[in-house]
Amino acid sequence: MMTSLAIPSSTTSAAAAAASSTTAFSGASANSTGSTGSGSAGSASTMTQSDFLKLLTAQLQYQTPTNPADPTQLASEFAEISTVNGIDQLNTQVGNIQSSTSAAEMAQAAGLVGKQVAVSGDSLSANANGSAAGAFSLAGAAQNVNVTVVAPNGSTAGTIKLGSLPAGQQSFNFTGGVAGAQYTYQVNATAAGGSAVSVTPYSVYSVQGVNLSGTAPTLNVAGQSTPVPVSSIQTILGGTSS
Repeated sequence: MMTSLAIPSSTTSAAAAAASSTTAFSGASANSTGSTGSGSAGSASTMTQSDFLKLLTAQLQYQTPTNPADPTQLASEFAEISTVNGIDQLNTQVGNIQSSTSAAEMAQAAGLVGKQVAVSGDSLSANANGSAAGAFSLAGAAQNVNVTVVAPNGSTAGTIKLGSLPAGQQSFNFTGGVAGAQYTYQVNATAAGGSAVSVTPYSVYSVQGVNLSGTAPTLNVAGQSTPVPVSSIQTILGGTSS
């Protein structure tokens, strides 16, 4: 003959409270995976893994001996709250990485103020003295290199003879231009045997400030109204010329 267990009324009440809390949590977890119910959504947004462990401990402590908690259900609920907690931590880490990246980009852009930078192009921006800096890259050594500067009206504004130059980045300075005028240039380079040497031209700008109005910092440069993206810089020439 089986003897019935007498359970104190206070214990029964506590068990009911724990079961009620766990049931509420189950609804919240289900809602987070696609179920409807505004009340459950509010509980899921505030309940943490620590809260679930407290509820689990209370339910196990005050569970009814003849109707114990289902361990499979408890494991499923714990897995759900752990997943949500892990996603929250991952989002926080990604946010921290994005903040660090933005700060690094701003520091890099600020460090370019007062320097001359080169981007892809063939333009020359004359400063207040009518001079302009230019740069280009040679694919190989050249025996003879000439730079032809073209004025805005298409006429030849000047020719610069640079002579023999090695492969790699080269620079030149054009003088005698009109202050504020925009010129273009062409580089003719030939090797010792007379064959043409490939040339990559650059537009050189003096960095005056940093623009933070967009999603990424850009550079305000002299002679151009459109800011220059930091990512477009091919090389840094050094300090600005007067």
